[in-house]
Amino acid sequence: MNSRDEIFLTLRDALVELFELEPERISLEANLYQDLEIDSIDAVDLIDHIKRQTGKKIAAEEFKSVRTVGDVVEAVFRLVNAETA
Repeated sequence: MNSRDEIFLTLRDALVELFELEPERISLEANLYQDLEIDSIDAVDLIDHIKRQTGKKIAAEEFKSVRTVGDVVEAVFRLVNAETA
């Protein structure tokens, strides 16, 4: 899970599985809170899921700044590629 595309596909699958969203609703531009109706509790679940997938935890502070699925993809991309940089 090193490319943005892989991260997006994994994230989309997680959103479908965790929150029963239709895959076609999930795009890089989709707003987590407005378009996908994710609340703060759901966001914690998503952070936990990402941690299980990557073995790394996204800081809650960093997650506060994300608004769209694309923002999450970028945050995870930076997280998983930080060790290789």
